[in-house]
Amino acid sequence: MAMVDTGAVRLHVQRTGPREGRPATATVVLVHGLLTDSLASYYFTVAPAFAAAGLDVVMYDLRGHGRSERPAGGYTLDHNIDDLEALLDRLAVTGPVHLVGNSYGGTIAFGYAARHPERAASVTLIESEPATPDWAVKLDRILHWVVEQLAHHEPEAIAWVTAHRGLHTARLARGAARLVRETTLAQEIPASGVLTRERIASVSCPVLALYGGDSDLAEQAPLLRAVLPDCRTVIVPGHEHSVLVEASGTVGGHILSLVEEASREASRVAAP
Repeated sequence: MAMVDTGAVRLHVQRTGPREGRPATATVVLVHGLLTDSLASYYFTVAPAFAAAGLDVVMYDLRGHGRSERPAGGYTLDHNIDDLEALLDRLAVTGPVHLVGNSYGGTIAFGYAARHPERAASVTLIESEPATPDWAVKLDRILHWVVEQLAHHEPEAIAWVTAHRGLHTARLARGAARLVRETTLAQEIPASGVLTRERIASVSCPVLALYGGDSDLAEQAPLLRAVLPDCRTVIVPGHEHSVLVEASGTVGGHILSLVEEASREASRVAAP
């Protein structure tokens, strides 16, 4: 485990790569989702396969999540993009990286690519979407529900989660309740700056958008293909929002294919 001080917040980071001293072929940065998520969702799913494939794998807990510091404020999307930017600078990761984001983590990853197109080799959105006005309205509705159900009626909500989802999920729900109760996250994220259609279309690196077939986010697939210059979409039948955990082999395989293809193309373009 490592703690990295970005200058604004201390972030818990895990980094792994090829064994036996082999040089990494590329760097992939894994960004997790909101409230009940952490870098563990990658650590126990796709990260080992990525390292075995020769990649330098960077995972971290978002501010307020996992083992990272939990400041009272500073939770807008731009704050999270700032954290990612500062983290990569502290880790001396200077070349273009392959960004992978699950749920809200994908919104952060895409925002980073829009801000720093020269530092994004590819972007993978898992059950995610760029920050748009519709996204902000959706997050406001979701977070309002979380505040009402978890923060204001926590005993009843946790009892229901324990009975229907088990002790592990109940423990995560308690952490989410504490996060929205002790910070301004629920107010700040919906008030974040959003991207225009033109700004979204300016992301020219390869983008993979991957959704569960039974998820309401799957409707984003044709919209992204219509806007982005280089976007491919994958629908995984029989899965909803937890497709990363439930179908990690399928998800990881598609991401590795994208990374390998983008790396080959970058090498071809760079060749004299």
